[in-house]
Formats: sequence, C-alpha cells, structure tokens
Amino acid sequence: MSSASAAMSPVSPFLQFHRASIGEEEIEAVREVLSSGWLTTGERVKRFESHFADHVGAAHAVALSSCTAALHLALAAIGLEEGDEVILPTMTFASSGEAVLYFRGRPVLVDSTADLFHMDPAQIEANITPRTKAIMPVHYSGYAHGLDSILEIADRRGLKVIEDAAHSFPSRFRGKFIGTFGDITCFSFYATKTITTGEGGMATTEDPKLADQMRRLSLHGISRDAWKRYSAEGSWRYDIEALGYKYNLTDLQAAIGVVQLQKCETLLARRAALAARYTQELSSLSAFSVPVTPSDVDHAWHLYVLQVNNGALKISRDAIIQELKKRGVGTSVHFIPLHLHPLYRQSGYLPGQFPNAEQHFSRAISLPLFPDLSWEEQDRVIQALHDIVRIHHC
Repeated sequence: MSSASAAMSPVSPFLQFHRASIGEEEIEAVREVLSSGWLTTGERVKRFESHFADHVGAAHAVALSSCTAALHLALAAIGLEEGDEVILPTMTFASSGEAVLYFRGRPVLVDSTADLFHMDPAQIEANITPRTKAIMPVHYSGYAHGLDSILEIADRRGLKVIEDAAHSFPSRFRGKFIGTFGDITCFSFYATKTITTGEGGMATTEDPKLADQMRRLSLHGISRDAWKRYSAEGSWRYDIEALGYKYNLTDLQAAIGVVQLQKCETLLARRAALAARYTQELSSLSAFSVPVTPSDVDHAWHLYVLQVNNGALKISRDAIIQELKKRGVGTSVHFIPLHLHPLYRQSGYLPGQFPNAEQHFSRAISLPLFPDLSWEEQDRVIQALHDIVRIHHC
C-alpha cells in the first residue's frame, strides 16, 4: 500500500460520513443577502435558476425547497391523478415513491439489474398498464443507466419521464449533461450533495408550460411572479389559480447555491480523485467489490459504494459497519429497498420479490466521500478496511 498504510491515531476525532464544503465566498454571499433586507425568494433565486439552466443546457429551471418538492411538482405538472401508476426502482430513497403516494397514485416498483443498483430497463415494459402515467428512473450514486432504453419505451408508449437526479449533478450521459433528457429532471442540493444550499432542489425542463406550472404551484398556486408582490415591481393583488404548495427556495439558500455552482467542477474533480484513490487502494482486497462506472457516463460521485463479497469474511456487512465505527469511521447504506419497508408491505410488496436489489442492499457500504475529506482522513478509512479484512478473513 501507499500512504494508506499510515497508522491510525487512537485520538483521531470521529470521521463523519459527510462534511459540507463551505468557504468564505458562501459566507460572504449569505452576509450580502442578510444585509440587503430581502431574505426570501427574490432576485438571487432567479439568478440561481438562470445559471443552473445555462450550466446543464436546459431551457427552464425552477428552484425549489427540496428534490422531494421537485418530484411532487413534476408529477403535478404532468397531471398525475389518484389511481395513476408511476414505474420506479425499489432501490431508491423514500421521496421517490412518496411523491407518487401524495396523489394516491401507485408506485410500481422494479428490480435492479444484476450488476448495478439502477433500475433494470428490461423489466419496465412488463410493468406498464393502462394506468401507467410516467417512468421515474433514479440515477443512483451519481450517473444514469439505461436512459436511452427508458426514453425509447416512454416515447413509444406515450409516457412521461421524470428523472430523479438527486445524486447526479454534475454528471453527463453520452457527453450531455443530465437535465435535458426526460420531460422533467429533479435535482437535490441537500447538505451531502456535490453542490448544496443546505436544503433545496431544482427542476429542469424544455417545456415552458411545465416550468410555468411548477413555478406557480411552488407558491400556493398564486399567479406568476407572486414573489414580487412586496417589491417595487409587484402589487399586493394576486390571484390563486390552482391548489399549490409552499415549496419555494429562499434568497439565502440561492446565494449559497450560486457560489457552489461556480465551484461545481472543482468539487466534482476532488470527489473523483478521492473515488479513484479508494478504488486503487481497495481493489486488492478480495473481500470487497469496488464500483465500476459504465463507459457512456461521467460519474458525479455523490456516493462511493463498496460491496462486501459473500463468504469472504467471518462477519456480516452490518458488523463491518460497526467495526468501522469503532475505528472512528462513519459510513452509511444507500438504500433499504422500498419494498422492504412497512409502508410498501401494506401495498402487497414482499421480501424476496426483487432479489437483485436485496442482494445489492445486503452487501453495500457507502464510504465517506466529500471534497473536504483529506488524504490523511481517507487513509484512516482505507487502513480500517484493510485491518478488518486481515482480522476477519475466512
């Protein structure tokens, strides 16, 4: 091994799974907003939307309070109704399915591929019924898989594609930024993402009507540019045109987002360098499988997911996580498949129904991966994994 062989210090502080990369530029941007006296949705949100749309090459971008809000409004904009079905992977976070359930719709779950965490495009067609309204691919860990096939199926069957791209900014598919492929693409700016606003999200689309609908619904269904009603440009009069929500992003958050967006390629490069080093230092361990990136994508490296090889160690995946914690290393697991949760068991889904997703889940450990992770901190993670293999190998 290289410098990863450095001994761990027994007094090292606990290494959290994530630390946000916030610098003086973001702090100054927030200070400017605070000094301006205008804290909620305003010109900085509009600037963030414009810059983000330009970056991914989208015609329209709508800033929102979270990716969950973006998914909810995307489904509202395409007219999802009670009883309608949306096809999505079981290997995803709660928000993907919940956005469908908000409408009393039915999330139709699909298994992962045998070798990837992503939804298997080959299983989509068999799950389409007369009630199917949309397909929701989830770009797990930081890249899209099978997007060509998904778009072809959707086009042929007259379905909408709502991309859950919470993990995948700034990633590319076949050389083009994620954000312009489906009817609507939904991004997350949660604290752990490549760029963050603390909490926040964005929806991009090429359709001005969908953008207008999402923007209106994000502020109580009030007529367009409702955020201006307290400014010199606005009026106290407004019309409630639809049943809406309170999903707007604030200028405080957008100010951080604008700065983070300017740094996104630098932040991504650091994530990619750390990911490459994990792969270099862990590939020699037969106990684990390192992630492999398909050739037609550029990975955003939101997650570095190590998989425990069956029968390689005397201890389980969960025990490995505990051993890492004892050594001062925080980890996570992404995700517990939806069909294993009580909410989805009530809908008739059963353990064993999606074997690939269950197998991936049972073997997965997400390692610390964030731009401010130092080489020395990464050494601790690598050394801890080598120690665990040495002690617990079969």
